[in-house]
Amino acid sequence: MLPSHGRYRYHPWPERPRYAWPGGAKLAVYLGVNLEHFAFGEGLGAELAPGGPQPDVLNHAWRDYGNRVGAWRLIELLDALGLPATVLLNSAMYDHAPQLVAAHRARGDEIAGHGRTNSERQSVLDEGPERALIAESTAAILRHEGVAPRGWLSPWIAESRATPELLAEAGYRYTLNWCADDQPIWMETGGGRLLAIPYPQEVNDIPAVVARKDGAEQFAAMIGADFAERLEQVARDGIPQVMGIALHPYIIGQPYRLRALRGALSAIAARRDEVWITTAGGVLDHVLGLPEGSVP
Repeated sequence: MLPSHGRYRYHPWPERPRYAWPGGAKLAVYLGVNLEHFAFGEGLGAELAPGGPQPDVLNHAWRDYGNRVGAWRLIELLDALGLPATVLLNSAMYDHAPQLVAAHRARGDEIAGHGRTNSERQSVLDEGPERALIAESTAAILRHEGVAPRGWLSPWIAESRATPELLAEAGYRYTLNWCADDQPIWMETGGGRLLAIPYPQEVNDIPAVVARKDGAEQFAAMIGADFAERLEQVARDGIPQVMGIALHPYIIGQPYRLRALRGALSAIAARRDEVWITTAGGVLDHVLGLPEGSVP
């Protein structure tokens, strides 16, 4: 037998229960907006171009554009289309760009945990320091938002073997780290269950634009094709799905990419009577109200 994580069972897609989302919809759509802060002159960070010796001014400034400009343009677009968001928040943003977090708070967007900063990854930490990372990020959100976050996305989607247990211990109800399904699935931890809600690694501007070098129109077309195909699938087999769209303002907030994104999101917003446009937390709430056994 190969080593296994033992977190969830294999469950063939055709055998899934046919439940529905609110309003009878079979497709749920949410936007994951990553608000991230990076250390200057050290640590991890996505690169527009191959980085040179530190301080890597080119790539640091490119990333900082997202919080200074791109995120604000994205908020304008979401407001114009009436779209909610799940904000995946580095807690360092409360010190770096508090007005930006406040703008999402004013919209009523969900705030989910995303570590302290994307200059670090928790998978390389021992259990004590990882527990402290989760606790610091969680406490900052609770202090500023008045409510603890229920969902978590690890910086760089990096987990240690103890991460699910540490998240459950800290009171988290769902994780976005596992992109193994098109439905929410229950994960077992030593401290109870976590709901793994699909968070895309395909319809995501980091792997699309940074890794694969897709253009703006290509990324927008990917969103449209993903949405159209899922609508056909749920109409054909009746199995509910979750479609996430992962966005990083320093990437998608560049004007030419934002223009292409506007077209893709407008097409989704125009079908809001057929789909459920929600947040990751909204998916959690609905799943918690379903009969036991509806979710594998």
